[in-house]
Amino acid sequence: MKKSSASHYQRLVFCIFCFSLLLLVPRVSSSSPPTQHSNHGSSDSTEGRTLRQEQGSHEIHCSRERSRAAWKIVEEYLMPFVEKEKYQITKRCRLHPDNDLYRDQEQHKSHIDINEWQCGYCKKSFYEEKNLDLHFDNRHSNLLDLSQRKCLADVCGALHCDQITNSGGTKSKCNPAAAARNKHLCESLADSCFPVSEGPAAGRIHEFFLRQFCDAHTCTGRQKPFSRGRRKKMNVLYLVVSILVVMMLILFYLYVFLYQRGMKRGTQVLRRISQTNRKKKPS
Repeated sequence: MKKSSASHYQRLVFCIFCFSLLLLVPRVSSSSPPTQHSNHGSSDSTEGRTLRQEQGSHEIHCSRERSRAAWKIVEEYLMPFVEKEKYQITKRCRLHPDNDLYRDQEQHKSHIDINEWQCGYCKKSFYEEKNLDLHFDNRHSNLLDLSQRKCLADVCGALHCDQITNSGGTKSKCNPAAAARNKHLCESLADSCFPVSEGPAAGRIHEFFLRQFCDAHTCTGRQKPFSRGRRKKMNVLYLVVSILVVMMLILFYLYVFLYQRGMKRGTQVLRRISQTNRKKKPS
């Protein structure tokens, strides 16, 4: 009797165990589809993460903002004087546009409206430039030439990028060691981009580069960066006023011309009248 009761008890435990397994299987199968759905809904961000994983050791550490600031400084505070000297910067210069890592992507930006930026590769639109930058990182980072181009933000210290990025902000305390490093980098840029041995034009730009950028790397505060000026931009108000002044001058001279012409005609008419009166006098 004891053996039969024990076997009956074991059968009961086995049945309960099997029944619990049947209850758990539907829960596991029903929990899997929502997970797949959530992954599908965030396909854009998932693709960005996958792209970074595929790059692995080629992860890019280059600030777009500081690279953009450096290029703005080159365009406004250096290139006008280079163009004036009719000097061609070679590719061995770090400031050459072909050496800028983000130059091609920056040229594929279209600022259509105040709140509309468009990607030149796939024509997608974004509300802000920073969103377009993220789009470049997630979708078009494979177009970056990491072997031939370099990060322009690396020379920001020499070009005083903080003057552009921190305009109106609080100034940090000057570090003599950092100022010395930036001055050395600045002078090396002048030597590599504008070698004095290449002729008078290169020598003049070399001297200009030292005065425009390198001399300000000091903690004395006597020399300010960009002391030689920048590219002159045409003011819209100035242009409108100039056009109005030119139109007023044209109208003034036209009025003077017509007035003088009318005066001449009036004098001629008076002469004719006086001559006819003299002929009709009685004898």
